[in-house]
Order: sequence, then C-alpha cells, then structure tokens
Amino acid sequence: MVRQYPAACGLGIALAAISGKWKATILWELHSRPVRFGELRRRIPGISEKVLFEQLRAMEADGLIRRDVYDEVPSRVEYTVTPAGASLNATVHALAEWGLEHVSDIRVMATADGR
Repeated sequence: MVRQYPAACGLGIALAAISGKWKATILWELHSRPVRFGELRRRIPGISEKVLFEQLRAMEADGLIRRDVYDEVPSRVEYTVTPAGASLNATVHALAEWGLEHVSDIRVMATADGR
C-alpha cells in the first residue's frame, strides 16, 4: 500500500502517519516494550478489534511498527515500535505536552470562534 502525500510536505507526511483517532494512542502504548494484540486491545478502551487490526496494518505498512510472528503453539504475535515510530512518538509526546501547556488558551480560542 503506497500513500500519496500532499506536495511532499514533511508536516503532511508526519500528520498522515498518525492521522485518525487511534494511531497516536497505539504508538504510545507500544513505546516501552513489545505488546500482543489482546493486551493492546485491553489497554485502549473503546477501540474495536477490527479498527485496531486495520490501524496496526497501516502503521506496519508505513514502517512505524513491526509485527513479529513466533512459531509457537498457540501462535504468538507481538507488535514493536520501529526506530521511525519511536522518533515519531517523541514528536507526538511533544505535541501532547504543548496541548497540556496551552489547554486554557485553546479553549478560549474555541469559545471565541464559536466552536
């Protein structure tokens, strides 16, 4: 699966990589250690199995995570953040910190805009 990015804009590429409701959360949940699908689903309340599966596949295709399948019975699959995913996670963390620092300013702007 090859994505088309707007005018090769670095910001557009980064935002596309974490677009949607769940990708940043999935990336954060995988940042410290490999996690199995079931555990990941339990750690992200509100996400369906179908959506989690789709998001994991998209993130794998984008090179943000790696899917490791172990030849065991029962089968075991773990998801791990790649170096590219880890660097993006650091950026997402910085955005989250900015949001927490400016939450009151953003709410004021949202109220003034009528949002």
